[in-house]
Amino acid sequence: MPKKIDPALRERAVRLVREHRSEYPSTTAAVAAVARQEGVGHESLRRWVAQADIDAGDREGVTSEETAEIRRLKAENKRLREDVAILKAATFFLRGGTRPPQPLIMGFIDQLRAEGHAVESIIRVLREQGVQVAARTYRAWRTGRVAARTLSDALVLDAIRDVVWTSVTMPDGTQRRTMTPEGLYGRRKMTALLRRTTVPDASAGAVDRAMRLLGLEGARRTKTVRTTIPSPDGVRAGDLLNRDFTAPRPDHTWVMDFTYCRTWTGWVYVAFIVDVFSQRIVAWHAQTTKHVDLVMIPLRMALWERARQGHPVRPRQLRAHSDAGSQYTAVTYTDKLALDGIAPSIGTVGDAFDNALMETINGLYKAECIRTTIFHEGPYRTLADVEYATAGWVDWYNNRRLHGSLGMATPNEFENAHYATLNRAPQPA
Repeated sequence: MPKKIDPALRERAVRLVREHRSEYPSTTAAVAAVARQEGVGHESLRRWVAQADIDAGDREGVTSEETAEIRRLKAENKRLREDVAILKAATFFLRGGTRPPQPLIMGFIDQLRAEGHAVESIIRVLREQGVQVAARTYRAWRTGRVAARTLSDALVLDAIRDVVWTSVTMPDGTQRRTMTPEGLYGRRKMTALLRRTTVPDASAGAVDRAMRLLGLEGARRTKTVRTTIPSPDGVRAGDLLNRDFTAPRPDHTWVMDFTYCRTWTGWVYVAFIVDVFSQRIVAWHAQTTKHVDLVMIPLRMALWERARQGHPVRPRQLRAHSDAGSQYTAVTYTDKLALDGIAPSIGTVGDAFDNALMETINGLYKAECIRTTIFHEGPYRTLADVEYATAGWVDWYNNRRLHGSLGMATPNEFENAHYATLNRAPQPA
């Protein structure tokens, strides 16, 4: 179960409590209601709200900035005390004015390490005094052998030097070293070259370090004047659903889209992620712009929610289907899907049937939440009003609303029934 809650979810929960606690008999009641709707701990939300009140000056206490400053000062004070102790121990050691022999340096580090000081702290103080030594040098001295990385780096360095430079005999008989065409390679091609010639197990990191040490850098093409701007929807993922909005299990297929509603301060956009199997709204997010965060934040929330429930999304387990909007084809969004092993799926442009299930959810949201006063009385003035109404509607939709397509069950009941069949108690033989 993840320990860190998404900052956007935390900020939203605190904002809902502070904006609407006047509608409840007490702050405790408001915290309890919002904590249940958002799926966070009651005590955690109470502490967040109290800290937010302190930061806003509504109650006495230590603000978050003051707490962070105190922690920083304590850490700095601790480091300075440790530096002073190391310097006192090194007074005689550094008095000579020249770099001590390496065995003496290693012995000094080993002695202070036995007294409880960290190796990195000792080395940092020595470097500040002009004694340059690396932590891996000390660890190699402790083991009594040369580190494997040192040997592999030296081997790769020699191999690159032999590949990139060659000796040419001049007419006067003198030798001159010249660069070969392989010197134009970048790190990726240089790694491939070494692996197929002299160092089959050369690592990309070793090649990168060797090329930096030798001052090598791959040749780059010059930038040209850009005359053609490609369409934003030029390259995108294919449609993996083909209008088949069924799934054999939870977290097999998610559909996602966003809609909008008008407030006194402008448009508010609300993005949803729905599990096709149970039609459960896994996550949602509202904001006043159509920036890519509108779809990135609910994706992070959905992954966090599934992991919190004990059913984390594994790589190559999930398909994420959306329309061809620029938010769902953005590099940030597609990279996030690739990083988590989620297969992207995008319908055709301008065809609502390719994402019909999500269009249905958006229609239900508009009809049941936005256009009624069930979840919010009066007009929508700000983003907070829309968030408050949406939180109540999503809580009702997932936990209490009956769905005819699910056999008159709620999405949560439908999912729980599925997991119950997978965890049947063993029958006696």
